[in-house]
Amino acid sequence: MIAGKDRGKRGRVLEARPSERRVIVENLNVAKRHTKPRPIRDSSRMGGAQIVPGGILEKAAPVPVGNVMVVCPVCGNPTRVGVVEKQVKGETIRVRVCKREGCGQELDR
Repeated sequence: MIAGKDRGKRGRVLEARPSERRVIVENLNVAKRHTKPRPIRDSSRMGGAQIVPGGILEKAAPVPVGNVMVVCPVCGNPTRVGVVEKQVKGETIRVRVCKREGCGQELDR
């Protein structure tokens, strides 16, 4: 994260929502939701009614894409992403690379 209350923290992207221009990052931008206990419908009809426990649940909320950067696995710093075409077995493929000065390593391996 490069902005917001969790600035400087790192996490994996769990879900991308391109139409909303947001991503959900693991353990960042956590929101608390208070939920009531609720019975489960048609709980395989074995035994009595099962209940989903209530309480205070913590859930990762979506973050704007502009507040997130990719971390280079080689230099370990947040970086912008560049694209380079390279030849592999006679085919031209596009590869994402680190834009940091002096690094330039592939991000996708």
